[in-house]
Amino acid sequence: MRVMGLDPGLRALGWGVVEVSGSRLTHVGNGVIRTTTGALGARLASLFQELTTVWETYRPDEAAVEQTFVNRDGAGTLKLGQARGIAMLVPARAGIDVGEYAPNAVKKAVVGVGHADKKQIDHMVRMQLPGVEIAGPDAADALAIAICHAHMVQTRTIIEVRA
Repeated sequence: MRVMGLDPGLRALGWGVVEVSGSRLTHVGNGVIRTTTGALGARLASLFQELTTVWETYRPDEAAVEQTFVNRDGAGTLKLGQARGIAMLVPARAGIDVGEYAPNAVKKAVVGVGHADKKQIDHMVRMQLPGVEIAGPDAADALAIAICHAHMVQTRTIIEVRA
């Protein structure tokens, strides 16, 4: 099973793909899609086009995205939500349901504690995917989301088999 994790952002949308075989995880690819200038519509279109290209390159079977938490900057939260919509739209167009995980759930699944910092996430992603070259913090977060989803799918499968 191939899983793509997506860390949505309007300026930087991180993506990471892992291959799952039993309990073994293997790094497939990761990167960051950047948009820094232009009108909002053009930036969203750019995110969509570039993420679609990444999706078509790696052809994942599963996808997951981090849930948005509301902060004090309502306009910033709204823009993040629009980027998150793009991150969910690309897999949905391919017929894939998108798993959604709270940031603390991702951190707990990868690091073991729900309030880990970016350095801890990066370190644990590297431990679980030996030899990986990570394209930056957004890509590390996306790989963590993919790892979290892989663990959740494995757990769900075990429960279904036992039931």
